[in-house]
Amino acid sequence: MQIFVSCPPGVADLTAAELRDCGATQTREFKLGVQAEGSLEVAYRACLWSRTASRVLLPLGTFPAATQEELYQGISSIDWQQHLNPTGTLAIDFGGSSSGITHTHFGALKTKDAIVDQFRERTGERPSVQLEQPDVRIDVRLDRDRATVSLDLSGDSLHRRAYRARGVAAPLKENLAAAVLLRCGWPAIAEQGGDLVDPMCGSGTLPIEAALMALDVAPGLLRSYFGFIRWRGHDRALWERLIQEARDRREAAATRKVTLRGYDADATAVRAAIENVERAKLRGVVHIERRDLEQLTRQSEAATGLVVTNPPYGERIGEQDRLQALYQTLGAKLREHFEGWKAAVLTGNPPLAKAVGINARRTHTLFNGRIECRLLRFEVTPADYIGERKPPPDAAQVRERPGAQMFANRLRKNIKTMQDWARRENVDCYRIYDADMPEYAFAIDQYGNGEDDRWVVVQEYAPPKTIEPKAARARRNEALAVIPHELGLAADRLFIRERRQQKDGTQYEKLDNEREYHIVREQPYRFTVNFTDYLDTGLFLDHRLTRRHVGELARGKRFLNLFAYTGTATVYAAGGGAASSTTVDMSRTYLEWAKRNLALNNLAGPEHGFVQADCLAWLREQCDKSRRWDLMFIDPPTHSRSKRMDQDFDVQRDHVELLTLAAQLLTPDGTIVFSNNYTRFRLDRDGLAAFEIEDIGRRTLPKDFERNPRIHACYVLRRRAAAETKAEVTEKSAGRTALP
Repeated sequence: MQIFVSCPPGVADLTAAELRDCGATQTREFKLGVQAEGSLEVAYRACLWSRTASRVLLPLGTFPAATQEELYQGISSIDWQQHLNPTGTLAIDFGGSSSGITHTHFGALKTKDAIVDQFRERTGERPSVQLEQPDVRIDVRLDRDRATVSLDLSGDSLHRRAYRARGVAAPLKENLAAAVLLRCGWPAIAEQGGDLVDPMCGSGTLPIEAALMALDVAPGLLRSYFGFIRWRGHDRALWERLIQEARDRREAAATRKVTLRGYDADATAVRAAIENVERAKLRGVVHIERRDLEQLTRQSEAATGLVVTNPPYGERIGEQDRLQALYQTLGAKLREHFEGWKAAVLTGNPPLAKAVGINARRTHTLFNGRIECRLLRFEVTPADYIGERKPPPDAAQVRERPGAQMFANRLRKNIKTMQDWARRENVDCYRIYDADMPEYAFAIDQYGNGEDDRWVVVQEYAPPKTIEPKAARARRNEALAVIPHELGLAADRLFIRERRQQKDGTQYEKLDNEREYHIVREQPYRFTVNFTDYLDTGLFLDHRLTRRHVGELARGKRFLNLFAYTGTATVYAAGGGAASSTTVDMSRTYLEWAKRNLALNNLAGPEHGFVQADCLAWLREQCDKSRRWDLMFIDPPTHSRSKRMDQDFDVQRDHVELLTLAAQLLTPDGTIVFSNNYTRFRLDRDGLAAFEIEDIGRRTLPKDFERNPRIHACYVLRRRAAAETKAEVTEKSAGRTALP
């Protein structure tokens, strides 16, 4: 079944990851929630375990609702006796508008009338409205003259964990606090034995949520009410099993050593926080104390930890000077006592954060209610202290340097040329610059979503040892001053990676654990990309035309994608009309990513299967089986070595064996599209004499990669007829001419 899980803005990627942990499949992210496929157990687990979700909705139907009559008829078409007793209670949440329904209260009344009238006609009885803890809560959303009706399985918003006895002014919602902690990598810090401190904790939400994470406590375990408890479709035995499982997990983790401290100068806030800690059953785990920020010290011996806080924003006139001093004090205390730790500040007044005196490594946009906030993340290390070293020159001054101006001129010219080309070709993700000037050895790729959002990834090629490090740093500073200025890009939309020669598949290893995904467009498809966690983003731009060629070949074919990575070729094949597909990769992470990409394009289905396996070993296993494929896309890494592999892989050494094994699974008139990115690759035509081979490397080279024609090799291979003699093969090979 399908569910929709709502969440705060800027959090959908975290919620999607939680849903996959709960067993959901085909997650699709939206601004305010995540659509997913899953069983009733998945929905129950989301209610119990999601830390970032707001509500879990079970859609019952969607229908035209331009007028009140259409809304009434659509609601009446649902059999409400499957969900509610005739004398039960209900509540209705109504949102949105249509051409004939402009008031949510009126829409809610029409919905209630349709439900009540159905019961009265069928049973002679009717349910009643009860706003607090009804038997069922019904959610109706209008959009573009269509209504979607859902059961709210959560009942109350899931941010209500049932431990908040009382709060303070403008308390931080629990699910937003959890999102902050996940963005900061708190679960990994806790696993490493790190501690947490919130020096302005208010009612204690951040340290309490951190404790629930560290001790593997389900955030919904304290709640006694969910929207499905009195729903007629409720599976009581299933729910009781999940509750017992959560209790067992809490008990198993109860002995973990973790120290969490919350301080606040306000005595009322401290009393509220202590009461909330008690209600959360975290006495002895979370320590709350009244303490001014000036008294903040590090009381932990842990080598690593997290200082995280949500300080005042300064909404009243005249507060800026006081808050400026507050942020300055926070920065001073971090530098004095917490060197080597991580720190994070969630603020609705980002300019104030400059007073902390530490450069933010990452920023994220989140919303505390209606207030747009920035989560600023710091490494408390001298290298990031502002003013500890000679301050760097202003970016505008750097751009005035002669070298920077030459680089800017070249980049400006490239931008104009590539933007005009991209607009004509309807391309949203493309390379703008590729070490055009050897002194500025960068690759600059722009990613877009077909709307207004843009991101830029700058890959810095490691300088040769003959270049002085000081000169390399100067050019890097010039490039990073010029790039966002010329592209009109905000700092948080620029991502920088250093690209060195990779060995043993290390380009696929994790660099970070942000789990922050964005959706981009590659006509006519959409893909999820990640700019922080891996050296590559999940979308190889130089294979744009290769993917298109695969899609053109795929209609009606059984398609096999080996070394599938994030499954982008599978999306093209499925979109091109493939009868079925099998996607194989050794990484579970990338297979889940591939599933998301298919779901994002509404292409997921039982005809599209996924296999986690070492591709060479899997091919050997399949040779004795009867299954065959009509079209294969094989794009192996240059080198790969893993504990899960029978042996290491080298594309130059092993490509003949790979393609020979694949050919055994190919239908007689089948096709293999084979590519790789090893710049010195040479196809062993003698070893592949059983194939007709067409080199399409130049044909699949996009305009934005023309400066580097060796970026990839690409071939189409078809098996020769069995009766063809070796002499005929030699004669054809001698007479073959290269593609233009």
